[in-house]
Amino acid sequence: MDKALFEFLCRMGDNTLVLGHRVSEWCGHAPVLEEDIALANMSLDLIGQTQLWLGLAGEIEGKGRSADDFAYLRDAFDFRNLLLVEQPNGDFGKTLMRQFLFDGFQSVMLEQLAISKNERVREIAQKVAKEVSYHLERSSDLVVRLGDGSQESHQRMQAALEDLWPYVGEMFLDEAEDAVLADAGIAPQPSSLKTAWDELMLPLLGKACLEVPESGYFQKGGKRGTHSEHLGFILAEMQFLQRAYPGATW
Repeated sequence: MDKALFEFLCRMGDNTLVLGHRVSEWCGHAPVLEEDIALANMSLDLIGQTQLWLGLAGEIEGKGRSADDFAYLRDAFDFRNLLLVEQPNGDFGKTLMRQFLFDGFQSVMLEQLAISKNERVREIAQKVAKEVSYHLERSSDLVVRLGDGSQESHQRMQAALEDLWPYVGEMFLDEAEDAVLADAGIAPQPSSLKTAWDELMLPLLGKACLEVPESGYFQKGGKRGTHSEHLGFILAEMQFLQRAYPGATW
């Protein structure tokens, strides 16, 4: 049970860690000041969530590793994040679409984790739910406004959806440990979230006047734990200081 929970917590924490780093890359580069500040705040929210998930993973593992150790001292093959969150920012539309697709998944996942039989998991889910609700509200509002906006904004949002859609299906892939956690009432099997995700997200994409691609889910990747070259670049930036000066503290 502990091994299955550890793997799940790493997945949750790695998703928010990698996406938080990606979003932080917009700091000082967003199209307008308001968005610059908003994206920086979202990045901080995601990193804060990472500390909770990976901090608990360290406790479950029982080897004395902290959230910082998981973030800075693991190699790419040890990360369990979705390929979706690794994808480069691209233009502002692609960043928003990536956030929107992930926000929907995180929202339906947290809804189930908020009633987890594991007290610590339940507490974290309930704690971060408000942040995720705000993230989804914000990203969905902007996706709708831009998708149903000018000809150029519509084209950019449609292109972003088509580019990122092949990564969506990985969110709903089950692993062996998922059945263990589901049977114990700790966390849902990812496949069980797909209907709720569709019911939440597809009407919003329709409202944005965006066409869902006909291609199937998860065509760019493989089994979970497979990473693109993008993660290596992210870790090179994120882990540079700790790698260059091992054990450095502030």
